Amino acid sequence: MAVQEARQYGEHATACAGCAHCGRTGHRRAVAAFLARRDELAAGHGVPAAVAHSPVAARQWVSDELAQSARAVTAHGREAGPARLDLIRRGTLRTVWGAVLALLLAQALTAVEAGWTGARTAGLCTALALAALLSAAAHTHRARGGLLAPLTGEDNRLSTTRTVAASWLLLLSFSLLFLAVRLLPLRSPAGTGTGSGAAVTVTAPAATAFDLARAAGLLTALALVAAVTVTARLVVTAGIAAGRLQKVRADRPRAADLLCDDSGRACLADVQYLLVSGAVLALAAVGFAHDPDRLPGVPWSLVLLLGVSAAWHLAAKCAEGVRPTIHSVVRSREAGDLDAPIRTGDDIEIRGRGFVPPGAGAPVPLTRLVVCIGPVHAHVPLVPVPGGFANPTDTALTVPLPADVEPGRVEVSVVTAAGVETNRVTIDVVD
Repeated sequence: MAVQEARQYGEHATACAGCAHCGRTGHRRAVAAFLARRDELAAGHGVPAAVAHSPVAARQWVSDELAQSARAVTAHGREAGPARLDLIRRGTLRTVWGAVLALLLAQALTAVEAGWTGARTAGLCTALALAALLSAAAHTHRARGGLLAPLTGEDNRLSTTRTVAASWLLLLSFSLLFLAVRLLPLRSPAGTGTGSGAAVTVTAPAATAFDLARAAGLLTALALVAAVTVTARLVVTAGIAAGRLQKVRADRPRAADLLCDDSGRACLADVQYLLVSGAVLALAAVGFAHDPDRLPGVPWSLVLLLGVSAAWHLAAKCAEGVRPTIHSVVRSREAGDLDAPIRTGDDIEIRGRGFVPPGAGAPVPLTRLVVCIGPVHAHVPLVPVPGGFANPTDTALTVPLPADVEPGRVEVSVVTAAGVETNRVTIDVVD
């Protein structure tokens, strides 16, 4: 029923595959149909009479129904993906050119009394040049969301470190282009200088504008955030290779990714790094606006503050993640059951940690959770409750012991949605 409703709601979105509004509407309705179906099954309604007499069969039917419905929702989201990315690309371009227009209006208003100056012309020309370059980059990466493509990690989430580094790079690029435009009138016309008529550049203002002693703080800050970006990437890669860090691909990049971890909870390390970096960057930009004839200077005290914030962020990255581990495997006992050893057909409860990695709480990643019981691979059934799922969880999961498992000593392990396998625990299965 849920799958049919999702298909019915998504027919118009499929017909208008290039329409972002229709795609979002179809996906939103499919999600609503899935949630309604989950709550219906959690209340015990909608289970066929053919399987209702058997708790094991009913649970498996409910799990398969929810898994099929979740895949239908994912299919609608995948269909709406290209239109959503195109909408993001156009939104970022509107933001860039809106900033250029805002700069033009601000300069026009402030020039009423002070008059139009060469600095205003240079600022406007620099903004237009940068906007044109960013538009070209957005067109090149139009299939991946335009300007968000360089800021998106391999897990399809916005990267905090890449965003901070890109912001500092943008400030430095604007400063260099602005000073280059400001120095253009300082070139002498051909033939008026000495020698064979070549153009002569007045070097004294250029030396003042590109004073490295003043720009040392800015260059150090840029080098620091760039080093943090590379180091964070290496730390994440090493954690994934070691199996300690589990990464599940997100449906799409969101602005909340800059402040939250993979599970969607606010991350203090990311928040403070973004706030401190943004504050120092804003101060540098304000300083450059007050003294536009030289590269912006960043006081060493602010560079030190940025360094402390970056160290905190990297330390949190190094401590992030936990390797999935099985602590014990026991026979699941219902109320009224007698204590007994594990037999074929019984439910076993696997206790440990790290079974559901951050970002894998959605139904589709949960369906990829597999328990290896000897040579048999058993998929963990989804047990719905109002507002979520009771099984599986990050610390425990319940799965029926398949009939193909031979009596004797059997090894049990879990493969998570991220593809990481836990340690193996041996259990005794009796006839």
